[in-house]
Amino acid sequence: MSEIEARPSNFIRQIIDKDLANGKHTSVHTRFPPEPNGYLHIGHAKSICLNFGIAQDYQGQCNLRFDDTNPEKEEVEYVESIKNDVQWLGFEWAGDVCYSSNYFDKLYDYAIELINKGLAYVDELTPDEIREYRGTLKAPGKPSPYRDRSVEENLALFEKMRAGEFEEGKACLRAKIDMASSFMVMRDPVLYRVRFAHHHQTGDKWCIYPMYDFTHCISDALENITHSLCTLEFQDNRRLYDWVLDNISIESQPHQYEFSRLNLEYTVMSKRKLNQLVTENLVEGWDDPRMPTISGLRRRGFTPGSIREFCKRIGVTKQENMIEFGSLESCIRDDLNENAPRAMAVLDPVKVVIENFDAENVETLTIANHPNKPEMGTREVPFSRELWIERDDFREEANKKYKRLVLGKEVRLRGAYVIKAERIEKDDNGEITTIYCSYDAETLGKNPADGRKVKGVIHWVSADKGLSAEIRLYDRLFTVPNPAAADDFASTLNPSSLVKVNGYVEPSLASAEAEKGIQFERTGYFCLDNKDSSANALVFNRTVGLRDSWAKIESN
Repeated sequence: MSEIEARPSNFIRQIIDKDLANGKHTSVHTRFPPEPNGYLHIGHAKSICLNFGIAQDYQGQCNLRFDDTNPEKEEVEYVESIKNDVQWLGFEWAGDVCYSSNYFDKLYDYAIELINKGLAYVDELTPDEIREYRGTLKAPGKPSPYRDRSVEENLALFEKMRAGEFEEGKACLRAKIDMASSFMVMRDPVLYRVRFAHHHQTGDKWCIYPMYDFTHCISDALENITHSLCTLEFQDNRRLYDWVLDNISIESQPHQYEFSRLNLEYTVMSKRKLNQLVTENLVEGWDDPRMPTISGLRRRGFTPGSIREFCKRIGVTKQENMIEFGSLESCIRDDLNENAPRAMAVLDPVKVVIENFDAENVETLTIANHPNKPEMGTREVPFSRELWIERDDFREEANKKYKRLVLGKEVRLRGAYVIKAERIEKDDNGEITTIYCSYDAETLGKNPADGRKVKGVIHWVSADKGLSAEIRLYDRLFTVPNPAAADDFASTLNPSSLVKVNGYVEPSLASAEAEKGIQFERTGYFCLDNKDSSANALVFNRTVGLRDSWAKIESN
């Protein structure tokens, strides 16, 4: 079996295999072409993995190209974030970063060529009139009164547009195709519009900017892209893609192939909606760990490998579907279960005092960093007379199914001794403030000598040596699986998507690295926040729970 045959296949790889076999192409050249008008999200990760992954597997090339034709919504910040995201996911682009704006001079020349061929004209209808004249899906459009201008008049007017002699919205260049076409995109689409906007790459050189559909196909051809991959919403646009290339004097003729976009439950994938969340301060920014952006997932503790695995699992098809959020969580859970070291943290602390343990003594216990991977080493954890445990890990009374600490009964502390709850203290509100215990000094690393069976194990942190930390419990951003379908998607935001608690972590976590996953034993997977945490104020983000807490809710 060849290397290519051994890979998971899909219809795009089958097309490429056929193209290489019949000699249509001798190599593969793809591109990832984002518009720099926002941060990339998990849907873009699917496209990144597809385009760069195909180039890698076929020993080809993949360009990173910014389709930067709309300067009013584009920023250098977005350009830099996109470059960082691609590299963080583990990919490298071929050669220098490309920009569609690099080709503005050539695009202008191709527009002149279309005018000279009688295939483009300057239209002075207003944008509203253009929409009105375009017709509907059931009714054909009607031609603009400016449609039959002479070539000479159109050339002069287009030069006037370029010289800045038309106000915005007063003139545009349109392709002359078919106002009765069953495809709306072919009803004399706009190719250029007037915009007096500073461009992040070309400065103030231009006051006319090409439209995406005109730019994209020509950029592909200029870069000798062999397989232009995009999502299904551009399926009808393929007709315009081909029309432009068929009617200009350009040698390369790339072909566009469409696949289904990623729709993920409990998120929105629209850049407009994501931008609304940011601008209306409904989240803390593009990199908020609740956001489906790559930078948000990274800050939350998702690994590049987990996102690549997710994209691999969901596959590439032409069928639109909604992917369960649990599928993404399963990928990071599998990754971190295997690779994340363990540590102890108490999120809702109550104090334990071991009365028969020397108050002046602090023992240093050696605990494995991973129960199944001795090669991950050990760490030293201080054990003292006063400890923190989780409030939920103690009950005054409980049935036999409860395997934690109960008044008058024993439990084992993780990696340490067996303790017995002897008595408790409460405040004026009846809240337990302290649990007084005794310990069996002979049970470190072994069962009680007299054969007593202690089934429960709970985690703990030394009250003397533990470090205080803010722990952010992130959850799904929306309360419904498809928030985009709601009349007001913001009304479905989950008020419990972020809960902040103050807890304690073991001292080894003073050296935790941002974004590096850690399993807080019995609690979930967490990472040090890459933005707000400092040596004097530790902040940990919950990446995902140990189990899917939503699965039970959704099945009810």
